[in-house]
Amino acid sequence: MENQTSGRVARAAGIVMFFILVSRILGFVRERAIAEVFGRTGVTDVFFAAFSIPDLMYQLLVGGALSSAFIPVFTQYLAKGEEEEAWYAASVFLNLIVLALAVFMILGVIFTPSLAPLVGIGFGGEQRELLILLMRVTFPAVFFTALSGLAMGVLHSYQRFTLPALGPIIYNLGQILGAYLLGPIVGIMGMAVGTILGSIGSFSLQLPQVIRKAKGYYRPVIDLSHPGIRRMGRLMLPAVIGLSISQINIIVGQNLASLLETGSIVALRLANRLINFPLGIFAMGISTAIFPTLSSLVARGEMLEFRRTFSFGLRVVFFITIPSAVGMACLSVPIVRLLFESGEFTAADTAATAYALLFYAPGLIAQAGIQILTRIYYSLQDTITPVKIGLVTVVINFLLSFSLLKLTALNHGAIALAYSITSIINMLIALVILRRKLGGIDGHRVVLTVLKSTAAAIVMGIGVYYAGSYLGGRVDLARGLGRLLQVSGSIFVGVILYLASAALLKMEEPRFLWVTFAARLMRKRSGTTSER
Repeated sequence: MENQTSGRVARAAGIVMFFILVSRILGFVRERAIAEVFGRTGVTDVFFAAFSIPDLMYQLLVGGALSSAFIPVFTQYLAKGEEEEAWYAASVFLNLIVLALAVFMILGVIFTPSLAPLVGIGFGGEQRELLILLMRVTFPAVFFTALSGLAMGVLHSYQRFTLPALGPIIYNLGQILGAYLLGPIVGIMGMAVGTILGSIGSFSLQLPQVIRKAKGYYRPVIDLSHPGIRRMGRLMLPAVIGLSISQINIIVGQNLASLLETGSIVALRLANRLINFPLGIFAMGISTAIFPTLSSLVARGEMLEFRRTFSFGLRVVFFITIPSAVGMACLSVPIVRLLFESGEFTAADTAATAYALLFYAPGLIAQAGIQILTRIYYSLQDTITPVKIGLVTVVINFLLSFSLLKLTALNHGAIALAYSITSIINMLIALVILRRKLGGIDGHRVVLTVLKSTAAAIVMGIGVYYAGSYLGGRVDLARGLGRLLQVSGSIFVGVILYLASAALLKMEEPRFLWVTFAARLMRKRSGTTSER
């Protein structure tokens, strides 16, 4: 039974991870464009700070309101064949959100000088004036980006995924073109313009199909007493608070970084983006795939299988992210040099970003565990506990960041280290509370996987480090091909060493994943042959 459930999770996760991979690659192209054109400068620091509040609002709406509230309720109505009722509730929700966004945009533009210190307390003089200008220009971007997210929610509810998937491509393309085409002409303002054009393009792409779905159903009404709206509100509030907490941690670190040397915000942002690459692909992919299965098992009261399934999810995530973290730490400089060192992004910028990446790496493992644990709590219909834990970690993150900056000479590395330590504390608290809640979490197998994965990753890390040094001395690191050979060759050595070590340690996770995906591949080939 465990193999069947875990097999479904693994197959679904493989599909989800593929699409997330495509999205993350596009995001790297955008980050490289910014680094190449503008470098790790004070101007780039200001741009990233300027977009913090609009980005926060988007994350709260799309990540909180849509995923936790709108889509489940709207889809439930559609599943019952109550499309007219579904659109009445959707009309009220959409009208409220659009009005709130419009008010937020107008007030944001008016009160920008008062909001600026919230995201860049260390900026003064020309930097502060540029921050205010860029914030005023980028506030409208969140309006259209959020509308794009709303359109995405509607289309997903109708099982339409193509246009919503193309939306982020248009958005990233707008920013990339803004950097390369407008950047040399109008400077960092080109990024702001590209962001607005990308957000408008993303929304416009989906709007015609949304209009076709809403035709004859949409109503210009505000009805707070509707039961569907009340359900959306109850579901949305804890999720929005939880997402606010994670974004607050980022803004706290960014504010402290604005007090440090120029370029610290850029170094931290790019290093965080690198950490989010494996986190987004593997942890988010597996947590997304495992969530429906966990919810179903809870509904049927199959708690033994529930514990086995989330134990499997945790073990697979740790099996993948522990070597990812070690590999990123050992190859921090080669990876950053390959991805970003070009144009205005110099070798000194590479060193600063790699330094931040080194301290962010341990947090990758904990953040991956948190992704799974949060879904476990949600499947138990407990959205309050993650919020309580998050509130505690906000305080811990601030105190650690401030203390490490004052008491050590780690500079911006202190902020990254504080974030990693806070993430580890967050994960451990969540595990302890979950164990008490369920009376057991298959902890022995989870701990065994962590220990074996760590041992195998240490062997891998030693091999990766020496492979990187060896290849770095035999290729031309001034050229892109040489950098690619150094990184890809080292990763290849690391994968071989890690899998060999895992086999010697008789770990079950790689064997299970291989059997699952090999069986899926054989079924596909068999299907193709029979069609012929």
